[in-house]
Amino acid sequence: MDILQESERLLAKMSRAEKAQLLQWVVRDLGDAFPGIESTPDVMDGEPRIVRTRIPVWLLVRARQLGTSEADLLNAYPALRAEDLANAWGYYRAFKSGIDAQIVSHNSRHLPESDESSQGFSVVGFTI
Repeated sequence: MDILQESERLLAKMSRAEKAQLLQWVVRDLGDAFPGIESTPDVMDGEPRIVRTRIPVWLLVRARQLGTSEADLLNAYPALRAEDLANAWGYYRAFKSGIDAQIVSHNSRHLPESDESSQGFSVVGFTI
């Protein structure tokens, strides 16, 4: 049995928490490579976003700062997977100042931080 087959066998036996920890180790091991995050100049003004989507990392980070749970984010954005959130949080840890600057920039250009009158709340123009 090769190492990938063995890894797949072990993965099937792990709890969600163990899988999340393993994912964090793998991301850390990859260094500054973030396979779940991409930045393309002609998409979303080049802002880092979740692959397969137009969901920028700063939006997810800001929603989390405002108290949105991961479950609520996954429900609000059906294209997102739990691993996408783990990638976003890892990317934010590695590039905190850049993402924070994007949050400030978007907050100054768009809606207030929260809109208590709506059923959900708005995060710089995106309703959660």
